[in-house]
Amino acid sequence: MSKKIIVRIAEGIGNQLFMYAHAYALSKKLNCKLYIDDTSGFYQTKNKLRGQKYMLNKFEIVNDIAEKNDKFDNLSGYLRRKFLKSIDPFRKKKRFMLETKRKINNKKISFFEKFDYKSFSEKLYVEGHYECEKYFIDYKDDIIKKLNVKKNLIKNTEYKDLLSNSNSVSIHIRRHKYSEQPHERKDIKRRNKSEMFAKDTISYIKNSISCLEKKLNNPKFFIWTNDFTGIENDFDPDKFIYVKNNNSINDFHLFSFAKHFITGTSSYHWWGAWINTNKNKICTKPPSKINPSENIEFYPSNWIEVSC
Repeated sequence: MSKKIIVRIAEGIGNQLFMYAHAYALSKKLNCKLYIDDTSGFYQTKNKLRGQKYMLNKFEIVNDIAEKNDKFDNLSGYLRRKFLKSIDPFRKKKRFMLETKRKINNKKISFFEKFDYKSFSEKLYVEGHYECEKYFIDYKDDIIKKLNVKKNLIKNTEYKDLLSNSNSVSIHIRRHKYSEQPHERKDIKRRNKSEMFAKDTISYIKNSISCLEKKLNNPKFFIWTNDFTGIENDFDPDKFIYVKNNNSINDFHLFSFAKHFITGTSSYHWWGAWINTNKNKICTKPPSKINPSENIEFYPSNWIEVSC
């Protein structure tokens, strides 16, 4: 049997890109064929509550989809996966590569980890977020090419010239982080936590704006957000351009035309900043207080940290 890697894709666009990038780099290091499991991660209802679905087919990613017997996208498959994972620690050659997490001060933490690749079997199931560029930085040029949005999906380009012809700065504001799902909105504690997160995010953005105004000549600020309601209270529409595409794929495409980034507290905007090819780009990053990832090395070290 030829060696192969099956990567389980799940959650939103940003998370899916981390999962894919890590698996792609791993397949190159191990000289394995890479297959994508595009359904198992969305089998359960809880995995689709925010409208989450497989999105890698929107990009110029050319990889084989895993065969049915290598997926776990029904009840019997779910139970089979659970059993295989339970016995995997006792196998000499592991069939599952799982991201390591540690609990520190009641918070789960992940970190870049070097694996003993010789301990894995010929067929390897890869699961986890792996939200750190160290896992795939050696293949950055390849990954950037693969993450071009398919041309037939690019429909709204009204902001392209504005971004290209100015010293543009991309800003992304994630709102309702802890209260996005219907059942979460009823929880007062979660709503308050979301409001505090948004407040800290806006404070970080305003500090970053002050920072970039000192570093850049005549910067023009563009705002993306999942909810524009009341945004004018913090960011004057006469001074900021609101990018109201309401289309995550088109928005992702537009990130490539920005010159600089006040990187938002989301993996989605992280990717927009990371694959942007402007050689002189400046990227700011928020402090650990509002790091949206469990990975303590989520943001690249050369991005400028700004307080909130």
